[in-house]
Amino acid sequence: METKTFIVPHDFSHVGENALNHAIATANNLEAQIYVVHVVKHEKDIADAEIKLKEILSSVNSNSPLIPSIRVGNIFDDIGDFAAEHKAELIFMGTHGTIGWQHITGNKALKVVTHSDVPCIIVQGRAIKPSGYDDIVVPLDLNKETKQKLAIVANLATYFKSRVHLITPNETDEFLRKKVHANILFAKRFFSERDIEVTTTFASSGHFEKEVVKHAVTINADLIAIMNMNRTNGLFQNIGSNEEQYIITNEAQIPALIINPLDSPYGSSFMFG
Repeated sequence: METKTFIVPHDFSHVGENALNHAIATANNLEAQIYVVHVVKHEKDIADAEIKLKEILSSVNSNSPLIPSIRVGNIFDDIGDFAAEHKAELIFMGTHGTIGWQHITGNKALKVVTHSDVPCIIVQGRAIKPSGYDDIVVPLDLNKETKQKLAIVANLATYFKSRVHLITPNETDEFLRKKVHANILFAKRFFSERDIEVTTTFASSGHFEKEVVKHAVTINADLIAIMNMNRTNGLFQNIGSNEEQYIITNEAQIPALIINPLDSPYGSSFMFG
């Protein structure tokens, strides 16, 4: 069986450490290896970065192999390239919100995600629970790529025995309402067939991203799963770059699973396959 690979970009910060902890918790019992990557601008910075990264990893308790790696370049291109080279299944990245300078901000994290085909869990300061991601909020929109999101969420929910909470805009247009209800029925059947507990909530279609975060806070969710629609121009797009950034830098610091649309069938999710 091929070894599973996770990637953790580490900027020597607290949130970088937290992202690594999320990766370790997910890798438990999967026999996965975790590449911890630091990107420097110049070759002269490599030696110092290697020393610092090894020091950090030496103090980390992990059942999974932690492999340090230093790349010369820029984080926007190199993290996605590194993930592709190593056939990674998941990237865990820390973000410092919408402010910061040398650290990975929410906007930078979104650019990194857009450059890669690999799903990414973006975390802030909120630690992962010993039981992992017990409750996952899944916004349902009218994009055809939604089916890809369900497949990846299902694999993650199966691993952690998570509950999935669907939230969808309460459309007033009759045509859109029928589309929404069809998506709900599909999603409920999809998760139920995999013995995953699922709930459904309707929310205002105005400022839908705020309703998503509000619902996640209400149920004390551990993860919000959204599609990165920056690559597409979907007609019924609910999550744009501003909305995505709002979710990944939410004040409750709930981690966000960001999934890029791929030209593949909904059932071909490679994560944990």
